Amino acid sequence: MAQDAGVPIRQSRDDAWWTGPMLANGAETLPQGHMLIEPYIYDVTTPGVDAFGSRAYVLYGLTDRLTVGAIPIIGYNRVSGAPNSSGIGLGDQILQAQYRLRRFHEGSWLPTVSLMLQETVPTGRYDRLGQRPANGMGGGAYATTLGVNMQSYFWMPNGRILRARLNATTTFAGGARVEGVSTYGTSEDFRGHARAGDNFYVGAALEYSLTTRWVLALDLTYSHNGNTWVRGYDVVPGLEPVRVSKRFGRSDAVGYAPAIEYNWSPNIGLLFGVRVIAGGNNVQRSVTPAIALNYVR
Repeated sequence: MAQDAGVPIRQSRDDAWWTGPMLANGAETLPQGHMLIEPYIYDVTTPGVDAFGSRAYVLYGLTDRLTVGAIPIIGYNRVSGAPNSSGIGLGDQILQAQYRLRRFHEGSWLPTVSLMLQETVPTGRYDRLGQRPANGMGGGAYATTLGVNMQSYFWMPNGRILRARLNATTTFAGGARVEGVSTYGTSEDFRGHARAGDNFYVGAALEYSLTTRWVLALDLTYSHNGNTWVRGYDVVPGLEPVRVSKRFGRSDAVGYAPAIEYNWSPNIGLLFGVRVIAGGNNVQRSVTPAIALNYVR
């Protein structure tokens, strides 16, 4: 870093290019008429299961303050000692809108702040899975997520930029009618309903601009899920229906995701990272390597 009389030169924001960290959403909105496309490819690895997937953020600046878009999701499950998915399938799809309340200005401590709304649309298979539970990639219910996204910039003693993000969301899940083997752990004879627990999530991320093109990133996350309920009957022809009522307890999970970003230009960059869910109350440990390409036009 060049210096003037021993004082590091302050890096300009135009000199720092970003793809964004692996997990935290940005608080900025796209300029009107501009588009962002960011496909992710990942593998959620837990003992005995590899859940390969892809999700792509496809966002459009409807106005300077309002960005809308969709997050299409597909997946394939490979299971040790059991049938794999019969093919690549759709997950539940997500629609998103984000409205910016204010923008960060240098010299002010106030961050960029936006409100986010997401609606999960139940397009993924979730019940009547028969002998292939690995075909289950959805929850069968609509879910609404409300969130606040914040973003700010800090200049380090050496003059380089540290970008910080903070997300907080709450998801309200609906109920699903369930028949047979499902992602809720029901049997072939089950007929009834299920409702996933509501979720609270908070995530923070830091990105350090090593050079114009290279960035180091780290996400830290906490997630809390409420009780999931399954109620109905096991119905076997010729026998009295057996009432089923199950409750899957609350869960809490802590995770982190280090990543490296490389940017060819201010408009296109590549990210490679690994998310680790360390396990927790009713949560299985998982490791998820991922790669993403970020393009803005």
